[in-house]
Amino acid sequence: MDDDGLLPISALQHLVFCRRQCALIHLEGAWADNRLTAEGNLLHERVESGEATTRGALRVHRAMPLVSRRLGLVGKSDVVEVHRADNGGEQPFPVEYKRGMVKQHDADRIQLCAQALCLEEMLGISVPAGALFYGEPRRREAVAFTPELRDKTEALAVELHCLIAGAIVPAPEPGPKCRSC
Repeated sequence: MDDDGLLPISALQHLVFCRRQCALIHLEGAWADNRLTAEGNLLHERVESGEATTRGALRVHRAMPLVSRRLGLVGKSDVVEVHRADNGGEQPFPVEYKRGMVKQHDADRIQLCAQALCLEEMLGISVPAGALFYGEPRRREAVAFTPELRDKTEALAVELHCLIAGAIVPAPEPGPKCRSC
C-alpha cells in the first residue's frame, strides 16, 4: 500500500470504542480537546519526546515511527522497550500509555497489538507481548498477542479501511460512551 492509503493506528482504538466517533474524527476532522484528552496529553509529554535511553541491557525508544503496508497502518509508539532475548538477540516490547483505567472493551489492546504487528513487519521478528500503562492506577497491564487478538486486529484494520473508503458517518448508537462525545 502506498503512503496515501495508510491510516492511523490510533483510528483502530476509535473504531472499537465507537464507529461513529472514528468516522467523525478520521473522515470529518471533528476533534476538540477536553479535560480527558488534556490529561492524556500531559501523560504523554515524555513519551512523545522521541528520546531514547539505555539502562543496562534495556534500550527504551520513545515515539518510534511505525508502519505496516500489509495492514495499511501508520503511527508511532509511545514506548518500545528492547530487551535482551534468551537467545542473545533482541526482543521489542511495545508499551502504550493511557490516562484512565483498564477498560472492559478491547480498544486499547487492539491498538497495542497493531503496534506489535507493525514492529514485526518492520523488523522481521516476532513480538509476542507488550503492555498498557494506565495513568490512574499507575500500573501496567501485560498483553499477550494471541492468535485471536492478532486476527481481530487484522479484521478491524480491514473494517477501518472500508469505513474510511465508504466516507459515510454511521448513525449514533446512544450509550454511556456518548457522554464524552
